[in-house]
Amino acid sequence: MLVVRRIHVTYHLRLAPEQRAAAERAHAVHADRCPVYRTIRGCVETTTSLEMEALEPDGE
Repeated sequence: MLVVRRIHVTYHLRLAPEQRAAAERAHAVHADRCPVYRTIRGCVETTTSLEMEALEPDGE
């Protein structure tokens, strides 16, 4: 039987440099507002990381 004990989620964002602080703030608090996380937090270790890449000047 498969038993999930740990989950790690990496968020990959491409954003404008001025959006970086807002993304970091959202990442810091999002788990407590996520229904899935709130359901499994007592039995599954869950971690996240945030990787950000600046958008090119033409928006790509």
